[in-house]
Amino acid sequence: MKPVLTLATLPLLAACAATLPPADPDLPGRPAPAGECDASGVQDAIGQRATAELGSDLLRRSGARTLRWGPPDTAFTMDYRQDRLNVHYDYDYAVTRVDCG
Repeated sequence: MKPVLTLATLPLLAACAATLPPADPDLPGRPAPAGECDASGVQDAIGQRATAELGSDLLRRSGARTLRWGPPDTAFTMDYRQDRLNVHYDYDYAVTRVDCG
């Protein structure tokens, strides 16, 4: 009876298979990153005042989907998300570091 149940579940498992996004023409063989963060172009924010407007601008320019503010003396979780931009600031609300993760 086990082989019959195993064969019966195969169509259900096939329905759960993930499909990859279309490949990026600039990177052959690698799927296009959807919302992948790139903090290299937003390093000019260091020293600026941490505001909602700056956060929106950094999010747009970095290509990230989410923004995480890093107040001073705050612990961050160690989970890494390639679609998240982290903006750290000091007690004067001056941006001290911008990175992805």
